[in-house]
Amino acid sequence: MFHKEGYKIILITLVVVIIAVFAIDWFITIEWLRLTLSIGMIVLLLLILQFFRNPKRLTKLENHTAVSPVDGKVVVIEEVFEKEVFNDKRIQVSVFMSPINVHVTRYPISGTVSFSKYHPGKYLVAWHPKASEENERTTVVVDNDNFGRILYRQIAGALAKRIVNYAKVDDKVQQGSDSGFIKFGSRVDLFLPLDANIKVALNQKVRGGETVIAERQ
Repeated sequence: MFHKEGYKIILITLVVVIIAVFAIDWFITIEWLRLTLSIGMIVLLLLILQFFRNPKRLTKLENHTAVSPVDGKVVVIEEVFEKEVFNDKRIQVSVFMSPINVHVTRYPISGTVSFSKYHPGKYLVAWHPKASEENERTTVVVDNDNFGRILYRQIAGALAKRIVNYAKVDDKVQQGSDSGFIKFGSRVDLFLPLDANIKVALNQKVRGGETVIAERQ
């Protein structure tokens, strides 16, 4: 199953690969070179297919938990001052996605979208300290009566050239459902209440829509 954001790119890549393979077979006479180039084109297609895959996830719907919005590795767990929306201290948990990770973004909690904004910006590497403030990004806040307000921020990386965000203010959303996509490498920051009980550790691998990031009773 592939994400809808990849349909156009997959189709274009498929056409290019087919044409390239026929061209290689027609014009290249050196056997080892022809085989190498053909395999290279097929590998390119496979990489595009795996990047846009959209596996089903079994989200356990719970109002007292926040799940990871994306697949990847936890690279930040720290107390910070969130100045765009809350203007107070929050616990930041950041998940870095490599190009081989699933890049679907999912809602960490159920509730109502109260804030959604796109910010144009740079394309610093996703782990750069200033990436969360200077890179292209989106900021979304979901309000949940049990857990409270959660802010998550999609951040473009050096390879990411387009962030897709489906969240709109006043949308009623479900935990684990599709909220967007980031194309080709990036990270997502979660900003949680200070009294949230963090359930992950640094360098832990997480799965979007399934791994519990935090609990709050």
